[in-house]
Amino acid sequence: MQVKKIFLEIPTWLGDAVMATPAIENIILVYPNCEITILGSFVSSKLFVHHPNVKNIIIDDSRKNGNRYKNLYKMAKSVGQVDIALSFRRNFTSTFLLYFIDAKLKSRYKRYTKDEIHLVIRYNDFVNKSLCIKTKPEKLKIYQDDNNLINSAKNSKLTLGINPGATYGSAKRWYPKEFSKVISSLSDTYDTVIFGGNGEIDMAKEIETELIENGVINFENLAGKTSVEELIQKISALDLFITNDSGPMHLAAAFNIPTICIFGPTKFKETSQWQNQNSIIVKKDFDCMPCMKRECPLKGDAHHQCMKEVKAEEVLVNIKNIT
Repeated sequence: MQVKKIFLEIPTWLGDAVMATPAIENIILVYPNCEITILGSFVSSKLFVHHPNVKNIIIDDSRKNGNRYKNLYKMAKSVGQVDIALSFRRNFTSTFLLYFIDAKLKSRYKRYTKDEIHLVIRYNDFVNKSLCIKTKPEKLKIYQDDNNLINSAKNSKLTLGINPGATYGSAKRWYPKEFSKVISSLSDTYDTVIFGGNGEIDMAKEIETELIENGVINFENLAGKTSVEELIQKISALDLFITNDSGPMHLAAAFNIPTICIFGPTKFKETSQWQNQNSIIVKKDFDCMPCMKRECPLKGDAHHQCMKEVKAEEVLVNIKNIT
């Protein structure tokens, strides 16, 4: 089949969309001259703004006004005729959307094994089976605008990035006081940038207050102040990153940034950084892990123990192994 136009519905979450990029690059490896239309959330779609094969981006705002399914129908019809339509999602709305896409070949994401394997491999298996090809997932890939890249000239100090939030829920978040201890200990060597979304401003402010009380002033709090493109640019220029399991963690992996990844309730075998040799996972082991809960359901001393028992001192020791 001659393939010129491809439609892709990408994952909603930023991190999942990053982990889909090796599979998308393998689609392009097979069809190098294809023109791609992307449909996704406002956040995840921003990953593909500078992709050379992406010619059209549709933001899925079907929930905002009116009947969602009417909106999805209109979106599907706006795509026009394509040769291949793939959805990296597996809910009913994706099935509904694909039904109305005018495509010669359509396929929706499936999990082909119950084994714990990395999500990058799951996405690539989906593409392989859908297109009857045999590829292996390589590096995560995010294209940037060369004109907007941060100047690579180094200051006297290195730059540490901190990501204390996790959009999925509080269960994945390490504690602001522990983050501030790490920043304070490294402040003679690193200037620090604190990242966070609009819902994480209070958490970042708590870290900021702790730092000021500790006499640390060489930091910048960017929580709620960066666009997705700015976040990508700034993370790509870091010398060290400390983060919870989150979308920014996967952005750092795409640029092989030395990273300490703090895991609690989620499955690290499935969502850890992909092919970043400069990555270390810090986690504890409890019988309740991985619970995959957004908020810890346990009470008393056991409440959030997977994160509570991770201490700044352990993170600092692990930093020495990647820097």
